[in-house]
Amino acid sequence: MPVINSQFRPTGFLKNAHLQTVLASKVFKPKLVDTTRERIDTPDGDFIDINIAQGDSQNVVALFHGLAGCVESPYIQGVVAALKSCGFQAVLMHWRGCSGEPNRLSRAYHSGASDDIDWFIQYLKNRYADANLYAVGYSLGGNALLKYLGEQGNKSPLKGAMAVSPPLVLSEGANQLDRGFAKIYQRYLLNLMRKQHEKKRLRYPDLNVPVAHKGLNTFWKFDNEITAPLHGYAGVDDYYTRCSARQYLSSIHVPTRILSARDDPFFTQAILPEASELSDQVTLEISEHGGHVGFLGESGRWLDSHVAHTMNNFKTAAN
Repeated sequence: MPVINSQFRPTGFLKNAHLQTVLASKVFKPKLVDTTRERIDTPDGDFIDINIAQGDSQNVVALFHGLAGCVESPYIQGVVAALKSCGFQAVLMHWRGCSGEPNRLSRAYHSGASDDIDWFIQYLKNRYADANLYAVGYSLGGNALLKYLGEQGNKSPLKGAMAVSPPLVLSEGANQLDRGFAKIYQRYLLNLMRKQHEKKRLRYPDLNVPVAHKGLNTFWKFDNEITAPLHGYAGVDDYYTRCSARQYLSSIHVPTRILSARDDPFFTQAILPEASELSDQVTLEISEHGGHVGFLGESGRWLDSHVAHTMNNFKTAAN
């Protein structure tokens, strides 16, 4: 599939990447959608909390949020409403420890946690045996979803997938977030991550997880001392190298759309793959503007309806 130019067009001051990123998260919030919370025990003795928005159980969309996200994240609320209006049943998987309660194991989640995606997709396949399954991942969740798709090859039961603002090359993202204005995003996200980690460390002292001290003030440091060792990687370089999704794009066998903005303040354009790196099932949609999981247009939250429209196209093709 090709690399295409997105039809997204912001207006006026909304061409600013930082305003796109911040306003979509903090100002242009969608109405809350009613969902049902369920807790599922995992085979390794942990649990994962999911939220279900009732809809057409013959067409189910698995949602994977970004770093420190949850069901209340505006991009999740927005897409759940948009999918519901199109007849889909949306099911959000909270990454371990992101649903408001620390998970039981020392491991948590990370940009390459495709094992949890694999488990969750199989869970949905068993629960909705006759349904068409689709998936959408945002940022970290998008990277992990693409990694899963590449690892699965032709074995995934998904009929279509979409990744929004995925990092693709983790080291590039870590470098960019340690520069200039982007350091504000890094500080904000690391504060959330440290609080999440410390909440679990204090609740489960027998896990003997390392302290997320304030000296871990860059993603390079945090991922080297916390993320990598807790998830079986030799260090930050090993983690970033093995979990960056760009290397998996040529092995994807499921119809997949990747939406990225050239002005995404979390990354540089160096993360964007060439057309030759994409399998014939992958379309890379690039917008000049949009920020990070922003994409606010003239009528508001363009991203939510665009994701739902993309899922509709997959559904039409599947049927």
